[in-house]
Amino acid sequence: MKKRMMFISAFVLFMIMLLVACGDDTNTDEPTNAENDATETEGNNEEKNEESGSGEVVTLDFAIWDSNQESGLRQIADEFEAENPNIKINIQVTGWSDYWTLLEAGATSGSMPDVFWMHSNEIYRYASNEMLLNLNEQIENSDLVEMDKFPEGLTSIYNYKGNQYAIPKDYDTIGLWYNKTMFDEAGVDYPDETWTWDDLYNAAKALTKDDDSQYGILTPLHNQEGYYNFVYQNDGTIITDDKQSGYDDPKTIEALEYYVNFVKEGLSPEEYSDAERVNHLQNGQVAMGFFGSWNLTGFTENEYMAENFDVTVLPAANDGGRASIFNGLGNAIAHNTEHPDEAWKWVEYLSSKKGQTRQAELGVAISAYEGAADDWVNSNDTYDVQAFIDMVDYAQIRPYSQTTAIWEDKAYEELIGAFTGDKTVEEAAKDAAAVMNKSLAEEE
Repeated sequence: MKKRMMFISAFVLFMIMLLVACGDDTNTDEPTNAENDATETEGNNEEKNEESGSGEVVTLDFAIWDSNQESGLRQIADEFEAENPNIKINIQVTGWSDYWTLLEAGATSGSMPDVFWMHSNEIYRYASNEMLLNLNEQIENSDLVEMDKFPEGLTSIYNYKGNQYAIPKDYDTIGLWYNKTMFDEAGVDYPDETWTWDDLYNAAKALTKDDDSQYGILTPLHNQEGYYNFVYQNDGTIITDDKQSGYDDPKTIEALEYYVNFVKEGLSPEEYSDAERVNHLQNGQVAMGFFGSWNLTGFTENEYMAENFDVTVLPAANDGGRASIFNGLGNAIAHNTEHPDEAWKWVEYLSSKKGQTRQAELGVAISAYEGAADDWVNSNDTYDVQAFIDMVDYAQIRPYSQTTAIWEDKAYEELIGAFTGDKTVEEAAKDAAAVMNKSLAEEE
């Protein structure tokens, strides 16, 4: 008998959120996210299975967590629907945290979206609990999906015990975003590929104003778009090959000390909220920040950033060590979808050379398909986004294991003290290592 995840409390939360979002008069077949205006105009009033003159019309729920990508994906979905008039795509956008809560609730109730994004943090849990459709047979019989065209590192993330449970959608790296206007006013040269940690520190100091109206840099409590990059640049690690924590590695501690020091010296504001980080850039409060390539659409649409900012590669450690965290999403199908053939047809389209090229051309994300990165670069003339591609040569796969989401959260709890000054960085790092190792010890 198949295993089933028991997320009862999440299901209760889901029902409450659903009632609040939908109201008494809302069609529950429509997206519950108010941002999804484009989807609402594309036929959300159709029933899940609508009889038409040419046969059954199937509506697939497609769940994502990034509203910045919705517009481009809607255009791709429209093109797909034109070629497949019997299939409609209902894009549902939910913020990162709520996304996983709702997906868990759907797994419990047997009502997951037909197709949805999967992440390296969560793939083990959903694959091992048989919540995802095994795509081996579909891939083998497809004339459109060529798995050797995707980076092996990303493909392997979504492969569990020899079975492929998601196909890479995109990949991403982390760049150094900088406010050109602030640099010009301070008389500081723009960052480039020659920068080291010393250059970053000196610039942050020169760009910080004594009245606290402007900080030189933003170094928040954030892993993928923050200290992970510095750890690997310094030859440290977050998780070892034998599945032990690397937080107590001297090289890791050294990198964390460098990163946290920006806050200690008042060169960076204290920031612990993921949602608030970008506001520091967009409100003209900081001169530099670290953000992933997936932010491109939102940063381009923000008038202040488009006028004042550009992006470049991350600085190297003083000894020349380079790294940028590398990750990528996957498109997965629910194990119990009522429309497996249609769901596969949509995932197949997204994974084909045509679908991946369109994603890149529309600037949705850096498509994972071999050769499509140039189309993504050419899609944007506001920023020097070639920097994100250049860093692939020394990219470091985002650290993960079977319980990533658990130990990352616990590590955050221990590391906060280093930023507030309640602990030394070494104490916080060793505490993080202890809770992480406890979590790793509980894995299979």
